Amino acid sequence: MTGPETFKGFARRYSPTALRNRLNQIAREIDVAKHLAARSLIEQTRQRGILDNLQDAEFKVHSQWGDDGIIQYLIHNIAISEESRSFVEFGVEDYVEAETRFLLVNDDWRGLVMDADADNVASIRRDAISWRHELTAVQALVDAENVDRLLSDHGFAGEIGLLHIDIDGNDYWVWKALRAASPIVVVVEYNSVFGGRRAVTVPYDPAFNRTRAHYSNLYFGASLKSLCLLAAEKGYRFLGCSSSGNNAFFVRGDKVGRLRVTTAEEGYVRSRARESRDRAGNLTYLSGKDRLRLIGDLSVLDVESGRLVKLAELQE
Repeated sequence: MTGPETFKGFARRYSPTALRNRLNQIAREIDVAKHLAARSLIEQTRQRGILDNLQDAEFKVHSQWGDDGIIQYLIHNIAISEESRSFVEFGVEDYVEAETRFLLVNDDWRGLVMDADADNVASIRRDAISWRHELTAVQALVDAENVDRLLSDHGFAGEIGLLHIDIDGNDYWVWKALRAASPIVVVVEYNSVFGGRRAVTVPYDPAFNRTRAHYSNLYFGASLKSLCLLAAEKGYRFLGCSSSGNNAFFVRGDKVGRLRVTTAEEGYVRSRARESRDRAGNLTYLSGKDRLRLIGDLSVLDVESGRLVKLAELQE
């Protein structure tokens, strides 16, 4: 049989419902295989002890990049009580690819996930993961004014195990405003296009939208150094970045123990992702300093001086 004929025969054997169920079964079987492989990697990392570089722990199960491995390394080297085995993640989209999904299914943590899109939240609630595990999905546009209320209202005030902030905009300001919860581990997306030398962030705007702010999608969030300074103010230590150059990892000072602490300058990783867009929304694949040049006329807040500066001033 030819390929198309084989597919037609397959399709005739299954109704749309049966086909959907079969595909879901295949997806579950793939997940089981991935989880078994991940547990072997976790054990290998445990045997290596304290690592000099977080990136040596990376592996991917449900995270976008290798962050699942880093998170597993951290939680197995930090004293986290049973009561604190919980997480909060902002900006999860449909939660198929997320930083905390492996924590939920592998480590049986409870979690709160939020996204501004109602369809995404509805999809999460339909997913079997929502009844198989203690997962709360909430539609919300998280900002500096509502972050404490959102966590308190849904039972995630006080000490929690992990917080992941990835909202493509006010990340710095939301973490700065957070008072209701005291996460042990904090993972925050940084904008590597802003470079590793200056402590800058987009000015606060509760309605910030990455695409509306600039068509390129390159103007958002905060530099790594600004997050490291904020972390120090809040009593956290910087441990490093993912090799993808998008997420920074912090641990609360009283829990850091023997984990290796580094500086923003040493830990900075420049992202190689080429996600720039033209005015029509098409990918333009800019890389390196060309990305910063494109948005050089836009202003960011230098959190050390308190003044607005043009991104062109950040050229290194």
